[in-house]
Amino acid sequence: MKIIVIGLGSMGKRRIRLLSENQDIELFGIDSQESRCAEVKEKFGLKCYASIAEAVAAERPDAAVISTSPLSHSSIIKECLQNNLHVFTEINLVADGYAENMALAKEKGKVLFLSSTFLYRKETQTIIEKANKATCPLNYIYHIGQYLPDWHPWESYNNYFIGNPRTNGCREIMAIDLPWIVTAFGPIKSVSAVKSKNTQLNINYNDNYLITIEHENGNKGVLAADVVTRKSIRHIDVYGESFQMSWNGTADSLQEYNVETKEMQAIQFDDASEHVEGYAAFVTENPYREELNAFLAQIANPKAVPAWTFEKDFELLKVIDQIEA
Repeated sequence: MKIIVIGLGSMGKRRIRLLSENQDIELFGIDSQESRCAEVKEKFGLKCYASIAEAVAAERPDAAVISTSPLSHSSIIKECLQNNLHVFTEINLVADGYAENMALAKEKGKVLFLSSTFLYRKETQTIIEKANKATCPLNYIYHIGQYLPDWHPWESYNNYFIGNPRTNGCREIMAIDLPWIVTAFGPIKSVSAVKSKNTQLNINYNDNYLITIEHENGNKGVLAADVVTRKSIRHIDVYGESFQMSWNGTADSLQEYNVETKEMQAIQFDDASEHVEGYAAFVTENPYREELNAFLAQIANPKAVPAWTFEKDFELLKVIDQIEA
């Protein structure tokens, strides 16, 4: 199978590295920046092109992985589908072109796969499984925060998409985490939010949110999302009359309360967590690999049901719009 990776920044290089583990996949890079192409050629030995049209004409690829900035996704997805490519895209953050591209993918009979990395983490999968089986109503308190300049220490936050109000840092946090929250605790019935700008950062959007969420099944929670927290944090407590779990965002920090011993007990996983230097401790590589494998599996079997879809995301982005309003 031939796959083009469009956008050779940090995420594009991550996708290339993970896809390179598959011996039956031939990869090609696409980026308009010559420096990025040169880096990928040197690091991975890939042939690179400046445009999709050029790569399609030369290589006749089967699929595309889109790792460009979110506001560019809609037009790139459309171009890839028009060239009869299966498409994997990073999270979009905005619903631009959703209806058109979903219809086009169906018309072309191509997979349109949306990244939702946290649905492929063993820790969140475990919380989802246990929450779905809970026999009592559940509450949760979830705080996700990291100081914006620390997201990509190697570049200014104004030089990539989190500096843009439409694709801002807090919105990305919500778009990353709400899919697994909804999967664990149920469809959202109502939301309310208190938000403000508490920092002196050079951004034109609210940098912190306190969000109350009520789910259709009676579960409810509080989500604190911010780009203010100086020490990066990801912590959730889930509790009910016969249920209690906590997680600090890392592979070794998931715990469950044992009612009989009255102690919190660690939940261990067999496979080791892979971490790449330069990212926060709670950013592990395994789920990025798993969602790529799910994309490849869906190409092989179009009847396979992905963990997250454009249809679900379309509805969730409306909720995020409501939170930001």
